[in-house]
Amino acid sequence: MNKPLLNLLMATLTGLFVPASAPASADALDRLNEYLADTRSLRGHFTQTVNDRNGRKLQSSSGQMVFARPSLFRWTYEKPYAQVIVGDGKKVWFYDPDLEQVTVQRMGQAIGQSPAALLAGSNDIEKHFRLKDGGTHEGLEWLIATPKSGEGTFEQVRIGFRKSQIEILELKDNLGQTSRMNFSQLQHNPALAADLFRFKPPKGVDVIGEH
Repeated sequence: MNKPLLNLLMATLTGLFVPASAPASADALDRLNEYLADTRSLRGHFTQTVNDRNGRKLQSSSGQMVFARPSLFRWTYEKPYAQVIVGDGKKVWFYDPDLEQVTVQRMGQAIGQSPAALLAGSNDIEKHFRLKDGGTHEGLEWLIATPKSGEGTFEQVRIGFRKSQIEILELKDNLGQTSRMNFSQLQHNPALAADLFRFKPPKGVDVIGEH
């Protein structure tokens, strides 16, 4: 998995669980506010594909995820290989069983300059991002966000809503690669055990970074 791209996706999805200030009225923007107001936690399945600028598939993967607002998550890749990413609110733990390696980063460091800033509820959202309704296609209402600054690592984020639920997240980076995540089997506001968001490195693995 491309770790910078994974960081962007983690940041975007984590940000979706932080209350946002109300943006200008538009269909998809209204759906976002409804989703934020109604969602405290989420569990579900995801499939992810990464395509290059010519539409050629580079990666395909799938797994399970759980989130709890404002900044707790557990993201488990099951296919084509195992990987676990846990955010405990302060740190993000990346565990690769095949490499027997754990990488630890501060939450802010892992997120970096990313779409999380778009959805984190800052009063400066419209200072840094252009938000617009993307219309309706594929049976979804689309929200489009583009950074005003060219200093970040992504060009555009698109979020597809069916009613007030997120069904697709699509992110285009500065290399022209597009990562598209489809969500299914979603359970909204499930009770989640606290230990889901704790990570203890297995014995014998290399641990890199702050811990």
